[in-house]
Amino acid sequence: MGNVLAAIGEALIDFIPDRSGCEFDEVTAFAPKVGGAPANVCAAFSKLGGRSRLLTQLGDDPFGHRIMHRLESVGVETDCICLTDKANTALAFVSLAENGDRTFSFYRKPSADMLYSADSVKEEYLDDVFCLHFCSVSIGDFPMKDAHKKAIEIMRRKGGIVSFDPNLRFNLWDSREALKAAVREFIPHSDIVKLSEDELEFITGFDTPEGGAKWLFDQGVQLMLYTLGSKGAYAFTKNIMAFSPAYNVRAVDTTGAGDGFTGAFLYKLNELGAQKTTLSSLPMETLVECLDFSNRFCAVSVTKKGAIASYPDAEEMRSIKL
Repeated sequence: MGNVLAAIGEALIDFIPDRSGCEFDEVTAFAPKVGGAPANVCAAFSKLGGRSRLLTQLGDDPFGHRIMHRLESVGVETDCICLTDKANTALAFVSLAENGDRTFSFYRKPSADMLYSADSVKEEYLDDVFCLHFCSVSIGDFPMKDAHKKAIEIMRRKGGIVSFDPNLRFNLWDSREALKAAVREFIPHSDIVKLSEDELEFITGFDTPEGGAKWLFDQGVQLMLYTLGSKGAYAFTKNIMAFSPAYNVRAVDTTGAGDGFTGAFLYKLNELGAQKTTLSSLPMETLVECLDFSNRFCAVSVTKKGAIASYPDAEEMRSIKL
């Protein structure tokens, strides 16, 4: 196995509002920022000094070209990205509450990423990859779902880690039941699953992280990450519960914070030499080190606007005082 992080799924333009703490129709201007959870995870990983690549499709339009250029500027490999004239690049308009929390309005009916097919996923894309990461936005009933299945099958055959952050976006699905069914279909094929506080019970049926973790382990998952924003983050294996408190900062914009957490966690996990065969037996100190690194990364990120633009690089992580 190699040391590259690959992610499959959507890359889009997040339109960030010029003011927070107001209703959507009160926003007077939006600034375009490159986003999409899989793209964000790759960007976080690369800004820290790792190698990453994104498997997706963009519209052959100004927004698609903007995404390509931005990802390349932070070191994400774009050789596996397709361009199409059959659909436009996805857009998401964001509104921000006073505490930095977001609501989204998506424009993707369909977008180019949704039409990325299994035929576009080549075996060699995953030859030097230690981990494949994906989310739930792109596992609806359209071609990209089959692309995910093919990529995951290749990754599992090669013995690499499969990481899944459901990253639930209810307004993109016809029903909550369809979303839950899709997430639960992919969980048994995942080694790492990251859940936020408001996703735990919906996905696992349990209202405690211990109960949710056991349910995931019964599905074959080896490591559960459980994030609680300003209250810190946990990592669960069958034998260990590790915790790291969050850093006390004033959140300006939480867009991409969870993705940054994931990218930072996977970066540190790779740096420490973790593999699929060792995930379930990682020692407490390794898990705490990964969690603390990820929390530091997020603490820097949420004090700035946007996702990728807010992510610290390795030098900033070394020098930051929190």
